Amino acid sequence: MTAPHPDRPVRSVPASPRRGGDSARTVRVPWRATSVSKVRRTLVDDLGTRDVPPVVVDEAEIVVSELVSNAIRHARPLSDGNLRVHWKVKAGVVEVEVTDGGSESSPRPAPRTIWAPSGRGLRIVRSLAHEWGVTEDRNGTTVWASLGGPSRRRSH
Repeated sequence: MTAPHPDRPVRSVPASPRRGGDSARTVRVPWRATSVSKVRRTLVDDLGTRDVPPVVVDEAEIVVSELVSNAIRHARPLSDGNLRVHWKVKAGVVEVEVTDGGSESSPRPAPRTIWAPSGRGLRIVRSLAHEWGVTEDRNGTTVWASLGGPSRRRSH
C-alpha cells in the first residue's frame, strides 16, 4: 500500500439532508499531523453554514483537533492509510467522531498533572462535551463527542 500524498486535499462526502434539515458529513484524511488543521477548517466551514451557535462551533473545533491529534499520536491509521472524521448536526447538537485503526490500549483521559507537556486531550474533550465515549470493533476505534446540548446517542 502506498502512503497518501501529503498535499492531497481532504476527501469529503457532502452533507446529506436528514429529517428536519439535519445532515451529516464524513471526511477521510491522511494519517499525518497536517490533517489536523485541514479537518478543523473543513468542520468550521461546514458548521458555519448551518444553524449552529458560534460557541458550539468553537467547542467542536477544539474537540475535533484533540481527537484527530490523539488518533495520529496514539493509534494506527485505517487500512487505507487514513483517518475517518464524521460529524452530524441534529437540533443544534453537534456529534463528532474520529475513527482510526486502533491501538494497544483504549483511549482514556490521562491523570491530572501540572508538569506533563502533553496528555490533556481527552480531559479537554470531556470538559467541553455533554457526552463522549469510545467504541472499538475489529476495524478500529472511534472516539466520539456530543456538543451543544444533551444527546440521545446511546453506546452499545
